[in-house]
Amino acid sequence: MLERAEIETFLTLAEELHFGRTAERLRVTTGRVSQVIRKLERRIGGMLFERTSRSVRITAIGRQLADDLVPLVAGMEEALRRATDAGRGVTGELRVAFLGESTAPALLKAVRLFGDRHSDCRVDVREVQLSNSRASLLDGSVDVLIASYPFDGMACGPVLLTEKRVLAVAAGHPLAEAESVSLEVLAEHPVVQYPEVTSAEFKRDRTPDRTPLGRPVPKGPVGESFSEMLTLVAMGRGVLPVGEHSRRYYPRPDVAYVPLRDAQPIERGPVWLEGNTTERVREFVRATADVANEPLID
Repeated sequence: MLERAEIETFLTLAEELHFGRTAERLRVTTGRVSQVIRKLERRIGGMLFERTSRSVRITAIGRQLADDLVPLVAGMEEALRRATDAGRGVTGELRVAFLGESTAPALLKAVRLFGDRHSDCRVDVREVQLSNSRASLLDGSVDVLIASYPFDGMACGPVLLTEKRVLAVAAGHPLAEAESVSLEVLAEHPVVQYPEVTSAEFKRDRTPDRTPLGRPVPKGPVGESFSEMLTLVAMGRGVLPVGEHSRRYYPRPDVAYVPLRDAQPIERGPVWLEGNTTERVREFVRATADVANEPLID
């Protein structure tokens, strides 16, 4: 069995390819790094690194060992974290966030239920924007986010809120007085676009490149926030498919919301980074599931 120090030294050198930097990161001497690597090579019976006075290169054997060890180490660290969470119980701090005003009531219902069940865990609630929602999950500043699906690359569910889609148009737009419209009208008007940082799958769902019949959809200008996107709509720069709750949370005299009769509903719920599935996160998601069938809008 490899010792933890041996694995850590080997993987750090495989990443740095420099004995000095490896020693600095591990806070040991370069001699200690060399000693550990030589011991591993004797055990394996082959060279893990090629050393010269100018460079360090990992060998094919070394690369194979690194590729095999990385997921195993990640799995051990995750198992240790889960065991630690279970041993401590649901304590500490949970950071939750919402994206869009319409998701706030669902979040607060879950926060109240979670707080009743786990009074020793402090819940911090904040709002994120389109521009930083994914980054907040990736950097760990947010543990769970209540947002619209699809949310690429994240664990999702359960669905807390389902709403019909409507088309946001300028108040003076020819479609503003229509009783309802089809998704096919997107081929006839520029569609305001979400910011670049928004996931590709989400943008395909909200602002598709083609209509259901395959007609190309012209792209309008990009908005950096939802309010900015509605402002572009109000200026007549394009139209925008949104959820019907926008009528309540984003009422504007210069924007009309027209039902989209053939569009699938929008679903919203908790999303989180799979690698951050702590006991706190699991219990909060369970709380969201338990409030999912309660009315969220008065």
